[in-house]
Amino acid sequence: MAPFLIALISFVLRLWNLSTPKGLVFDEVYYVNGARDFLRYGVEVTGSSPEFVVHPPVGKWSIALGIKFFGNSEFGWRFTVALAGAITIYLIGRIAQRLFHNPILSGLASLLMALDGLNLVHSRTALLDLILTLFILLAVYAWLKNQYWLTGFWFGLALGTKWSAVYYVAAFAILTIYRDRTSIKHWLKLLLKRIAQFAIVPLITYALSWTGWFLSSRGWDRQWADGRSTSWGFIPNSLRSFWHYQAEILSFHTTLTTPHSYQANPWSWLIMGRPTSFFYQTPKKCGAPACSQEVLALGTPLLWWLGVFALATVLGFWMRALVLRTPDFSAGVILLGVAAGYLPWFMFQKRTVFTFYAIVFEPFIILALVYCAKKILGEKPWSQSRKLLVAGLVFLIALNFIYFWPLFTGTVITYDTWHRLMWLPSWI
Repeated sequence: MAPFLIALISFVLRLWNLSTPKGLVFDEVYYVNGARDFLRYGVEVTGSSPEFVVHPPVGKWSIALGIKFFGNSEFGWRFTVALAGAITIYLIGRIAQRLFHNPILSGLASLLMALDGLNLVHSRTALLDLILTLFILLAVYAWLKNQYWLTGFWFGLALGTKWSAVYYVAAFAILTIYRDRTSIKHWLKLLLKRIAQFAIVPLITYALSWTGWFLSSRGWDRQWADGRSTSWGFIPNSLRSFWHYQAEILSFHTTLTTPHSYQANPWSWLIMGRPTSFFYQTPKKCGAPACSQEVLALGTPLLWWLGVFALATVLGFWMRALVLRTPDFSAGVILLGVAAGYLPWFMFQKRTVFTFYAIVFEPFIILALVYCAKKILGEKPWSQSRKLLVAGLVFLIALNFIYFWPLFTGTVITYDTWHRLMWLPSWI
């Protein structure tokens, strides 16, 4: 019950004052407007003309659901993402239970996720990344239960939210195929099944997520293939147009180099070297001559800094297990989750990227911390001193989370207070 109760309480905290800040925050201007278009036209438009968009529809349809049920307001367009954030807190507890088989460690995983500022900020902002994280966690949870058809479906929805999910699809597909190795005959038979589960199902799900585009005549490049001859005449024009559109999206993602004041090299993500400011203004009333109000996509610093050591520890135990030929399954899953969400960004050194992308692999940072907690606690019965050590670290993380609460929620504070919260010059 612990993961469920923690997620429920966290959901209430995410709904509290959800309409603050007022207006569209950061990239909400793209995704909320896209969600509004979906509700009216089934595709995204600019005025009466088709609009070129570079992210698939699932995440924006999710935002549109909140607008449909709760109105075209800040609360409405952020509600679905707040719900997604709470569900990720529950799911990380269920995944931890599958990995560590201990209800206390499962509750610890959910608690640490609830105490992370990056998760909280994303939960209160209508962006796509937390919805992507939700589908990836659903896929990983299904994978841990050996429900590979369902895994493929969730991965398809993840791809339908953001293309960066492809690295998770590839990583878990390769690991599954590797685990299947027995006799050649049995392996080849399973290989065809795995291709269906980890390639065909996600691709079909992804294509179906574009149904609004296929049904509309207003989508970008919807009639691109009309009148263009091809030697592949058996392929419908709609599919040829769709393929061309996807190629244009790929070109955009691989050539985006527009400078941004908050862009951050992946090297700095783990230590929150350059967190992204989603919102900043200087209100006139706070009981001081100068006031500040900011929403900073900052992971709880102590949690992330400890997470760096936790990752190194997990890597060390995993390598030790390889040498001793005693596979450490939980360490392998944790490292795979971080690698799939983090390492690919190093290939795009010239691309404009941001620290808040780290939300996708943040759950695996949490699992690394829980892994280390398990190692500290040792075998049962746990000693009092070891339990106090783990509890003390969690308490310090909780204090750190509360300390930065104003930056996570856009609370109006004095400028001096805001400046004291800027622990690193690169946060300003």
